Amino acid sequence: MSEDKYGRKVVTPAERAAQRAFRDLDASKAITEHENEQKAFHKNRERLKAERLAREAAATPAAATKAKTKKKKTK
Repeated sequence: MSEDKYGRKVVTPAERAAQRAFRDLDASKAITEHENEQKAFHKNRERLKAERLAREAAATPAAATKAKTKKKKTK
């Protein structure tokens, strides 16, 4: 970069194009990284949801049995 008569830095068109290219590259990297993180987050959330539903399904018969036995005892 060169300077004008006031001491300000003058950016040439080639430098401006290079800055734009690097900015676009950085933005695309950030977007890709964000998308990968989102995919990992959703995959983990679905896994945890499946585990929770399996636990709840396994616990449901036991809870139903306890409820039935309480009703019989109170009668």
